[in-house]
Amino acid sequence: MNKKWLPYIIIIALGIALFFVKRYQQTGPVQPKTTTDRKTKDPAAEPDRNRGFDRRISYIEYTEHAKCRMKCRKISQAEVEEIMQDGKINYNKSNVNARPCPAYALEGVTSDDQLVRIVFGQCDLKTKVITVIDLNTDWTCDCPGDDDKYKNKK
Repeated sequence: MNKKWLPYIIIIALGIALFFVKRYQQTGPVQPKTTTDRKTKDPAAEPDRNRGFDRRISYIEYTEHAKCRMKCRKISQAEVEEIMQDGKINYNKSNVNARPCPAYALEGVTSDDQLVRIVFGQCDLKTKVITVIDLNTDWTCDCPGDDDKYKNKK
Protein backbone atom coordinates (compact mmCIF):
# COMPACT_ATOMS: atom_id res chain seq x y z
CA MET A 1 0.00 0.00 0.00
CA ASN A 2 1.19 3.44 -0.84
CA LYS A 3 2.06 5.75 2.11
CA LYS A 4 0.30 8.70 0.51
CA TRP A 5 -3.13 7.06 1.18
CA LEU A 6 -2.50 6.56 4.92
CA PRO A 7 -3.59 10.10 6.01
CA TYR A 8 -6.85 9.73 4.04
CA ILE A 9 -7.64 6.37 5.64
CA ILE A 10 -6.97 7.79 9.13
CA ILE A 11 -9.23 10.80 8.44
CA ILE A 12 -12.05 8.51 7.21
CA ALA A 13 -11.67 6.20 10.25
CA LEU A 14 -11.77 9.19 12.63
CA GLY A 15 -14.85 10.54 10.82
CA ILE A 16 -16.67 7.21 11.22
CA ALA A 17 -15.67 7.01 14.89
CA LEU A 18 -16.87 10.59 15.46
CA PHE A 19 -20.20 9.77 13.77
CA PHE A 20 -20.87 6.83 16.12
CA VAL A 21 -19.77 8.77 19.23
CA LYS A 22 -22.17 11.64 18.41
CA ARG A 23 -24.98 9.24 17.63
CA TYR A 24 -24.46 7.34 20.90
CA GLN A 25 -24.44 10.57 22.93
CA GLN A 26 -27.74 11.80 21.41
CA THR A 27 -29.88 8.67 21.55
CA GLY A 28 -28.10 6.23 23.81
CA PRO A 29 -27.18 2.78 22.55
CA VAL A 30 -28.82 1.86 19.29
CA GLN A 31 -31.22 -1.05 19.74
CA PRO A 32 -31.71 -3.38 16.82
CA LYS A 33 -35.16 -3.01 15.32
CA THR A 34 -37.29 -6.07 14.89
CA THR A 35 -39.88 -6.13 12.19
CA THR A 36 -42.98 -8.27 12.01
CA ASP A 37 -45.88 -8.49 9.66
CA ARG A 38 -48.34 -7.96 12.51
CA LYS A 39 -48.93 -4.68 14.28
CA THR A 40 -47.21 -4.64 17.65
CA LYS A 41 -49.66 -4.11 20.49
CA ASP A 42 -49.24 -3.51 24.16
CA PRO A 43 -50.58 -6.76 25.67
CA ALA A 44 -52.11 -4.82 28.57
CA ALA A 45 -53.96 -2.43 26.26
CA GLU A 46 -56.80 -4.83 25.40
CA PRO A 47 -58.20 -7.93 27.06
CA ASP A 48 -57.40 -11.13 25.21
CA ARG A 49 -60.81 -12.29 23.97
CA ASN A 50 -59.43 -15.82 23.69
CA ARG A 51 -58.54 -16.02 27.38
CA GLY A 52 -61.47 -15.34 29.68
CA PHE A 53 -64.66 -13.34 29.33
CA ASP A 54 -64.39 -9.83 27.87
CA ARG A 55 -66.91 -7.62 29.70
CA ARG A 56 -66.74 -4.63 27.35
CA ILE A 57 -70.24 -3.80 26.10
CA SER A 58 -68.92 -2.14 22.95
CA TYR A 59 -68.73 -5.60 21.32
CA ILE A 60 -72.27 -6.70 22.26
CA GLU A 61 -74.78 -7.98 19.70
CA TYR A 62 -78.23 -9.45 20.37
CA THR A 63 -79.64 -12.54 18.66
CA GLU A 64 -83.31 -12.50 17.64
CA HIS A 65 -83.95 -15.20 20.24
CA ALA A 66 -82.39 -13.06 22.99
CA LYS A 67 -84.39 -9.99 21.94
CA CYS A 68 -87.60 -12.00 22.11
CA ARG A 69 -86.72 -13.44 25.54
CA MET A 70 -85.82 -10.00 26.84
CA LYS A 71 -89.16 -8.60 25.72
CA CYS A 72 -91.13 -11.54 27.11
CA ARG A 73 -89.30 -11.53 30.46
CA LYS A 74 -89.22 -7.75 30.79
CA ILE A 75 -85.44 -7.46 30.86
CA SER A 76 -83.98 -4.31 29.33
CA GLN A 77 -80.83 -3.86 27.29
CA ALA A 78 -79.38 -1.76 30.12
CA GLU A 79 -79.96 -4.65 32.54
CA VAL A 80 -78.24 -7.10 30.17
CA GLU A 81 -75.26 -4.75 29.95
CA GLU A 82 -75.19 -4.39 33.73
CA ILE A 83 -75.08 -8.18 34.18
CA MET A 84 -72.40 -8.43 31.49
CA GLN A 85 -70.20 -6.01 33.41
CA ASP A 86 -70.99 -7.03 36.99
CA GLY A 87 -72.53 -10.52 36.88
CA LYS A 88 -70.88 -13.64 38.25
CA ILE A 89 -69.87 -16.35 35.76
CA ASN A 90 -71.58 -19.68 36.47
CA TYR A 91 -69.03 -22.10 35.03
CA ASN A 92 -71.40 -25.06 35.59
CA LYS A 93 -73.79 -23.51 33.04
CA SER A 94 -71.04 -22.20 30.73
CA ASN A 95 -69.26 -23.96 27.88
CA VAL A 96 -65.93 -22.21 27.59
CA ASN A 97 -64.67 -24.81 25.09
CA ALA A 98 -67.57 -24.35 22.65
CA ARG A 99 -66.60 -23.66 19.06
CA PRO A 100 -66.63 -21.32 17.26
CA CYS A 101 -67.64 -19.13 20.24
CA PRO A 102 -67.18 -20.01 23.94
CA ALA A 103 -70.44 -19.60 25.90
CA TYR A 104 -70.46 -17.86 29.28
CA ALA A 105 -73.48 -17.93 31.59
CA LEU A 106 -73.49 -14.85 33.82
CA GLU A 107 -75.86 -14.46 36.74
CA GLY A 108 -76.92 -11.49 38.77
CA VAL A 109 -79.79 -9.34 40.02
CA THR A 110 -81.22 -6.65 37.74
CA SER A 111 -82.22 -3.16 38.83
CA ASP A 112 -85.83 -4.36 39.30
CA ASP A 113 -84.72 -7.33 41.46
CA GLN A 114 -84.99 -10.12 38.87
CA LEU A 115 -82.48 -12.93 39.39
CA VAL A 116 -81.28 -13.63 35.85
CA ARG A 117 -78.89 -15.81 33.91
CA ILE A 118 -77.70 -14.40 30.60
CA VAL A 119 -75.76 -16.59 28.19
CA PHE A 120 -73.17 -14.80 26.06
CA GLY A 121 -71.29 -16.28 23.11
CA GLN A 122 -67.92 -14.57 22.92
CA CYS A 123 -66.71 -14.69 19.32
CA ASP A 124 -63.57 -13.09 17.89
CA LEU A 125 -65.08 -9.74 16.93
CA LYS A 126 -68.30 -9.58 18.95
CA THR A 127 -70.06 -10.93 22.01
CA LYS A 128 -73.52 -12.29 21.23
CA VAL A 129 -76.33 -12.39 23.77
CA ILE A 130 -77.68 -15.90 23.15
CA THR A 131 -80.51 -16.09 25.68
CA VAL A 132 -81.87 -14.38 28.77
CA ILE A 133 -83.38 -16.40 31.64
CA ASP A 134 -85.33 -15.24 34.69
CA LEU A 135 -84.35 -17.77 37.36
CA ASN A 136 -87.30 -17.05 39.67
CA THR A 137 -90.24 -16.78 37.24
CA ASP A 138 -91.26 -19.33 34.62
CA TRP A 139 -92.35 -17.10 31.75
CA THR A 140 -94.31 -18.47 28.79
CA CYS A 141 -92.57 -17.23 25.68
CA ASP A 142 -92.93 -18.14 22.03
CA CYS A 143 -89.56 -17.17 20.61
CA PRO A 144 -87.56 -18.26 17.57
CA GLY A 145 -85.32 -21.17 18.51
CA ASP A 146 -87.77 -22.56 21.06
CA ASP A 147 -88.43 -26.24 20.58
CA ASP A 148 -90.89 -28.84 21.79
CA LYS A 149 -88.35 -30.84 23.81
CA TYR A 150 -90.42 -30.65 26.98
CA LYS A 151 -93.73 -31.69 25.34
CA ASN A 152 -92.52 -35.30 24.92
CA LYS A 153 -91.44 -35.74 28.55
CA LYS A 154 -93.79 -37.98 30.56
